Amino acid sequence: MLEQCLPDQLQHQNPAPCAEVKPRAGYVVFKDRHGPLQYLLMPTYRINGTESPLLLEPATPNFFWLAWQARGYMSKKYGHDIPDSAVSLAINSRLGRSQDHLHIHISCIRPDVREQLDNDLTRISTRWLPLPGGLMGHEYLARRITESELAQRSPFMMLAEEVPEARDHMGRYALAVVRQSDDSFVLLATER
Repeated sequence: MLEQCLPDQLQHQNPAPCAEVKPRAGYVVFKDRHGPLQYLLMPTYRINGTESPLLLEPATPNFFWLAWQARGYMSKKYGHDIPDSAVSLAINSRLGRSQDHLHIHISCIRPDVREQLDNDLTRISTRWLPLPGGLMGHEYLARRITESELAQRSPFMMLAEEVPEARDHMGRYALAVVRQSDDSFVLLATER
């Protein structure tokens, strides 16, 4: 994908087959072949995945924030507005991914997951704590953040700096970001 999108953008100012190419910002957005509205955000340079030390460097773009900014492609494809509360951003752990290049899934949240997060809204703290009852049969850590926090600080850095021993085992973690009904966001992390 990158071999097509970057040259087309640089030579012809056409991002196809990607939806968006931002060489200076270091990312592309393209339509995932899985799911009618699912998109992927990927860096334009080599980052394997959550285990990459590059994700913990201050100069590395905040790929989750960039993915949040790209959520409008889903509405454009659908032909109607998709509410922010229906959008999820997620990255798989090293063992849970199919590609050896970092990619953040931009997609719709499952209704049952949305309902559970709504029910747990008041129990999700501003610190990483276990999500009561887990999620879809898995144990998760959850943390509430503001939109400003998401814009200013990468969830990768939050996890590495705030969860004991996470920095040394980042590749084990899958991460997700979901907008809550009170306009906060919930970060979800699980080891897989």
